[in-house]
Amino acid sequence: MILEVMYEDEDVIVCYKPAGVATQSQDVKAQDMVSLVKNYRCAKEEEPYVGVVHRLDQPVEGILVFGKNAASTAILSKELKERAFAKYYYAIVTRENIPEEGVLEDYVVKDGRKSRAMIVKENNPRAKKARLSYEVVDKKDDRSLLKIKLDTGRFHQIRVQLASRTAPILGDVKYGGSRTGNPLCLCAYRLQFNHPVTEEGMRFEICPKGEDFAPFFHE
Repeated sequence: MILEVMYEDEDVIVCYKPAGVATQSQDVKAQDMVSLVKNYRCAKEEEPYVGVVHRLDQPVEGILVFGKNAASTAILSKELKERAFAKYYYAIVTRENIPEEGVLEDYVVKDGRKSRAMIVKENNPRAKKARLSYEVVDKKDDRSLLKIKLDTGRFHQIRVQLASRTAPILGDVKYGGSRTGNPLCLCAYRLQFNHPVTEEGMRFEICPKGEDFAPFFHE
């Protein structure tokens, strides 16, 4: 697999992550984004440092930024913690009459044994607040294309929040979505952040490559 680099300088590297590839895997035999970036840097005879700033679920396609040194990674991680990152997603859901726009706020916990998220009450001691906003941008039959702005970055947040509104993501079998034979229809299509050194505003955007997205983007 060839790494698809969208932008690179001395401090950051921005890449496209295909669906099905982990951001970082504990399985030494598995190909993940971190190992791909390391190999890419080694091939250029650079120090193979890769600073993980944020992650995408393995079935999700989209944009990732990595730090190329410890200093830039620390600054980007601080930006992320302070919510200075702007992360936008496309998702296809299967629910008739979904409201045209909305803000979803919940409290979620991660069930590590089942590798899934659950929505719980606010007084749960492990609860973390999850918030996103969305708008419906297109519809085809029983499928709706949503544009989502993520305000918090909880484990499986978009997937569990939509599923809890009887609007599971197409292909997301884990949360009640219809099986299509393709990866789930969730794409991190836009990422905005400030460069860790120059502080220049950076914006990157892609068109989803998943087959089930095609009717919405390639007519």
